[in-house]
Amino acid sequence: MIEVRAMELGDADAVSALRVSGWRAAYAGIVPRSHLDAMSAEEDAARRRRRFRSPGNRTDNFVATDTDTVIGWAALGPLPEPTAGELHALYLLPERTGSGVGRLLLDAVRSRSTDRGFHRLYLWVLAANTRAQHFYERAGFTPDGAERVETYDGVPLRDVRYVSDVVPPA
Repeated sequence: MIEVRAMELGDADAVSALRVSGWRAAYAGIVPRSHLDAMSAEEDAARRRRRFRSPGNRTDNFVATDTDTVIGWAALGPLPEPTAGELHALYLLPERTGSGVGRLLLDAVRSRSTDRGFHRLYLWVLAANTRAQHFYERAGFTPDGAERVETYDGVPLRDVRYVSDVVPPA
């Protein structure tokens, strides 16, 4: 049975392993292979534990589990605009893509956004990641015209920003 709950410190290793495998699956052929190969779940977990313990941490992390195995993760944080939040991350084990787990995590993020007084959610997606764009569009997000460029191992890649009301139109 799939459960979505707040992430706990003990989930850090599983979340980091999931994030690295998620990046390698989702961004193969988009992000340079050298960057993907250099990603370390161990280093990511150490950073994640430090952030998790930080007294100034204002990020809400959620995990989706199936029989106590972490199969998905999402992170929500505030923006300078007090009524808006940002979906920083939503990753699944690659074999769980398309299973509905992403939607369950997004529902948890929206619920927490309401609790935090957010009326809008923003997120960034690599322009070449059409699969993620379709997922977010089906969930009520639309591109708002903002773009940025991030560089991975010397290769500039364009991100597009998406926005949605916290409670999307039916």
